[in-house]
Amino acid sequence: MNEVKEALRSVEQRYKLFQQQQFTFIAALEHCRDNAHDKIRPIATIGQVQNYMEHHCSSSTYRRILLMFLDICTELARLCLRFEALHVGTPVTNNLLDKCKMLVSQSNDLSGLRAKYPHDVVNHLSCNEARNHYGGVVSLIPLVLDLMKEWVMHSEKLPRKTLQHVSEADYSGPPARTQLWGQQPRCRLQARDKHRGKEQQSSKPPWRPPGGRL
Repeated sequence: MNEVKEALRSVEQRYKLFQQQQFTFIAALEHCRDNAHDKIRPIATIGQVQNYMEHHCSSSTYRRILLMFLDICTELARLCLRFEALHVGTPVTNNLLDKCKMLVSQSNDLSGLRAKYPHDVVNHLSCNEARNHYGGVVSLIPLVLDLMKEWVMHSEKLPRKTLQHVSEADYSGPPARTQLWGQQPRCRLQARDKHRGKEQQSSKPPWRPPGGRL
């Protein structure tokens, strides 16, 4: 638990640096939307931001801030896997984790998200920007961080024996952004099999979230 809490704090620190550059982030998205001739639809998915960075960004400064956003999203997805591997879960923690996984998926529509008090990211946008274009994308990370901190709070109340050690060797590097949910961690399978009183089934096919490939 201490390892995942430290990893979460590390992501929070990166997000604080990103938040200080929100105006640059919005300018980068404006730049990409201009280049893509895509000025009508809002920024709706993480995949859209990645497509902008890869195909419609001609500024190294803007590429850096877009990449920072995408890297934080990748680390949040990686944290979801680590959380899932830590213990079997309860209805409350599993619900929180499912929300996190949905939010950080490449194709999830985040255009309707709005982070509220104590977060002020939406307040730093003009009314038109917040309503029509960027309110969702700037709300994504703070909302996921809130859910993850709530997951940790509930998990710390569980009996110690239900927690499983998470080996750093199982997480040697962040997954590719387009393959965040390709495989289920081995320790998660072991915990689930032990919990259900079944023999470990090493040939079980990879887990994928509801709705198919993200």
